[in-house]
Amino acid sequence: MNAVQPLDLKSPTPPTAPPAAPQAVPAEGPAPTENPAAAVDRSLYLLGRPKLKDFLRFVRRHAVQPEDEETLIEEWEEAKARLAALEKTEAGRADRPTIRRIEPDQTFEPLLVEFLKDPVVRHSFNAVPSEVAWVKLDDLLVHQLNIDLWHVARVQQRVGPAPSVPDLFRACLPYDHPKPPAKWMRLDSSSYIFMSASNDMRFLGATPLKPEQLQHYSHSETVLGLIGLAVGFGSNFLNAIHIENRLILNNGSHRAYALRDLGITEVPCLVQHVSSRDELDLVGSPSEVTEEPDRFLRSPRPPMFKDYFNPELRKVFASQRLHKQVRLSFSVKEHYVPAL
Repeated sequence: MNAVQPLDLKSPTPPTAPPAAPQAVPAEGPAPTENPAAAVDRSLYLLGRPKLKDFLRFVRRHAVQPEDEETLIEEWEEAKARLAALEKTEAGRADRPTIRRIEPDQTFEPLLVEFLKDPVVRHSFNAVPSEVAWVKLDDLLVHQLNIDLWHVARVQQRVGPAPSVPDLFRACLPYDHPKPPAKWMRLDSSSYIFMSASNDMRFLGATPLKPEQLQHYSHSETVLGLIGLAVGFGSNFLNAIHIENRLILNNGSHRAYALRDLGITEVPCLVQHVSSRDELDLVGSPSEVTEEPDRFLRSPRPPMFKDYFNPELRKVFASQRLHKQVRLSFSVKEHYVPAL
């Protein structure tokens, strides 16, 4: 792999790179028996990973007709034994993943230029050296145990059965940030509720505002301070963290699954190169990784993306369709305190 350079956020011209191209071949290993394009209201859950109680709770909460607990425990234990065997036969499989920089040729230069102009890229992905590169999906480690196959079907309908290279780039790195349908409303004097079918909706944080930033605000002349509470969508880039010679999928699990199921094995990805575990918090690393880094970085055979496609390591079942809901509430308390 070439020496890593930070993204050039001062100029829209990306650095040069060796030529690379996507590959589209049949999925390696056992393919899913279900067709996600027709699997409406179905969920996939990786088995054998800690914790068993989390798996049982997930099935109880989401399955349309949950199986008895004894059957579920037996399936989980069988997968755990299979994973123990894979730790020997596939030891080191996650090490030294393939990362190939994308060459800004006639096809990619305009895409890279527009991508690097995106303020989200410029302000959110420059804490550590980063690059736009081709990565092999089967090299990725995963922290997300469940996949919503209904959402996968929607992704596949959007990208089509054989996306072109530019369409593949835009699907993985959507710099235009399309917004899924969402609604919000006021519940009471101190609460608001937001709802969307997208699981990417989230609380984006609180920020101070100035009166001149708001139009038609009736108290603009007397206001002392304004605070904005933002709800919206994440960057939604297919993003991976490269650390200790391993590559962890940080965002874009459903798109990655949808593309792999279509036979696409190599995809454009925003790769952040983390030099130490202390930097994991800087790049928004998943809590599972920051809390248990050895499970991903020291295990001979950690949870891998290709496990989603192994019938011995997963459970697929009919599930309730869910929409994500974010509720914001605030409180106001007034007190008198002794004068200084």
